[in-house]
Amino acid sequence: MGGTKEAVAEAVACEMRLMGPGVRASRVLADRLLDPEFVEVGASGRRWDRETMLAALPGLEGGAEDGPLYEPAGMAGVELAPGVVHLTYETVIDGRRARRSSIWRTSADGAGWRMYYHQATPVPEG
Repeated sequence: MGGTKEAVAEAVACEMRLMGPGVRASRVLADRLLDPEFVEVGASGRRWDRETMLAALPGLEGGAEDGPLYEPAGMAGVELAPGVVHLTYETVIDGRRARRSSIWRTSADGAGWRMYYHQATPVPEG
């Protein structure tokens, strides 16, 4: 069980780094956290691949220290298989809430934990 807790903790730490403006503004740092097969379905419904996300990330919300930042809450995770972790949580940014789901995996090449899949679903007001 210790490996499970450690794997989840490592994935959570990576998720938190990826939400930070310093990583979002740096293609080099973000590149280290996105899996080569990364896919995202954003809160807008748009599908993102790795290259598109890396190019757009610095200009997206949460990418500037002086702009709105992600406020995560309720982070929970489970190790689905050795080296594969599923995280769920909610965020608020600029007054908008979203439920989020990420799958993180480690690679055989020693690159560490990388986000393989992410989905954001808007939470309706009210």
